Amino acid sequence: MPVYEYRCDNKNCRRKVSVLVRGFSGPGEVTCNFCGGKDLTRLFSTFATVRTDQDIYGDILDDSTLVNRMMHNDPTAMVEWSRRMGGTEGEKAPEYQEMVERLERGESYESVMPEMQKKILGGDPADGPGAESALGGED
Repeated sequence: MPVYEYRCDNKNCRRKVSVLVRGFSGPGEVTCNFCGGKDLTRLFSTFATVRTDQDIYGDILDDSTLVNRMMHNDPTAMVEWSRRMGGTEGEKAPEYQEMVERLERGESYESVMPEMQKKILGGDPADGPGAESALGGED
């Protein structure tokens, strides 16, 4: 059964939409699962390879340069680690892509995360319950 993939063209959404089609009839009319938009662009779909988390972790830990950069809190190393763990950028939400771009430019994790949480969750994450855990600290 084919999976058709689309990108929502709504400038406030831009998310990826996947549609599983049973049979060979095609996807029919497709709408965005997130915003309900009907202006979608069909994406070229890739196929998946099966790798276990253990395989991925092993590859990362075998890369001593990456591990060393992560131990020294290099934000670009964090982006590389995230890509290796999570696949391609095209599958991520726009907020994730913005965070990755900022980290690639060398902005620190500590400066990027509170701003991104505020953007995604609304308000100031330091004001709500469990604020410390939302920022990566302890409750």
